[in-house]
Amino acid sequence: MPEKRGARRRAAASAEAPVREARRVVVKVGSSLVTNDGRGLDADAISQWGRQLAELRALGREVLMVSSGAVAEGMKRLGWTRRPHAMDELQAAAAVGQMGLAQVYESAFRAHGLQTAQVLLTHEDLADRKRYLNARSTLLALLALGVVPIINENDTVVTDEIKFGDNDTLGALVANLIDADALIILTDQAGLFTADPRRDPDARLLERVVAGDPALEAMAGGVGSSIGRGGMITKVLAARRAASGGVHTVVASGRERDVLVRLAAGEAIGTLFVAQTPRLAARKTWLADHLQLRGAVRLDAGAARALVAGGRSLLPIGVTAVSGDFSRGEAVAICDPEGTEIARGLINYSSAETRLIMRRPSSEIEAILGFMEHPELIHRDNLVLRQQDQIAAKADLARSGRSSPRSGRP
Repeated sequence: MPEKRGARRRAAASAEAPVREARRVVVKVGSSLVTNDGRGLDADAISQWGRQLAELRALGREVLMVSSGAVAEGMKRLGWTRRPHAMDELQAAAAVGQMGLAQVYESAFRAHGLQTAQVLLTHEDLADRKRYLNARSTLLALLALGVVPIINENDTVVTDEIKFGDNDTLGALVANLIDADALIILTDQAGLFTADPRRDPDARLLERVVAGDPALEAMAGGVGSSIGRGGMITKVLAARRAASGGVHTVVASGRERDVLVRLAAGEAIGTLFVAQTPRLAARKTWLADHLQLRGAVRLDAGAARALVAGGRSLLPIGVTAVSGDFSRGEAVAICDPEGTEIARGLINYSSAETRLIMRRPSSEIEAILGFMEHPELIHRDNLVLRQQDQIAAKADLARSGRSSPRSGRP
């Protein structure tokens, strides 16, 4: 009971001040901000974001940035005053503008001691299972190295069939991809209003709303400027998408002084879109109910106890048998020695690879396979227990008084 109460208190604190409580944050900045309303890349603004991200990093936060601006910068360099509609012209503008965008971010952030990496994604990268896992692994590796990923849609190769459509959506997808705690969308508006403040002088800023509330879409109106392709409606929809993974979203003005630092300190700025489901609970629900099982692994008794009662990841040494034909990243059932499913999760190795490394310590994975993706067969963050078996296993652990130290990982 104390653990559950503590989890509820942490979830409540996170909902009250999501950025203050967040360990991992995605920051999305729009074209109007990056390019000073289309007049060219705003190096001063980008430098200020770099300074603020450096302060967040000093507080122990992991930060990723999703930045628009490649097409807008390309338009400026090519002398175009209006955003083109033809796909080949959009791609050409993006190719020209991306050079300058990457250069300015690298220089501005380096001045504040931050190393950056350019990451370009398309919808296909997140729709295809293998590419999704590769994108996730790359981003998590960059964060572990202390690098700030600068992410943009790969407009140079995008087509109507695979484009995200806006970087607000991309920000939400990235937030869910890397299990972020909060998404901050910086825009040229103060937040979500009850009506368009440019047309209605009585429009009122909404400081706190529930992400996914259908009424919000009507308030958001249409698209914004001729420079960007989003508008407030895409931010409302992005907040809803992020909330499906338990991620809270803040929409605020990027021209607000020290907006990121103040949000990190717990100040209420802009509009907070509250996710109703805690992030971990949302992920566990997805794992438990929305994935088709592709196979199964059977554990020895010690591994089963360590997994269920100890909250450990599953290492290959605890696996005694493998059934089915599955690939890396697919969902598999995790069974006790009698063959009863006690959990399910996303496996880090294919069925053929798992058969080679089962009953072996993680230290031997690279020697056996020629590579090592992860030391765990299934990480505890990608694993959900079956509730009735969890209770039984805890009772069994209490009776036995021990667990297998070789089968689980803290």
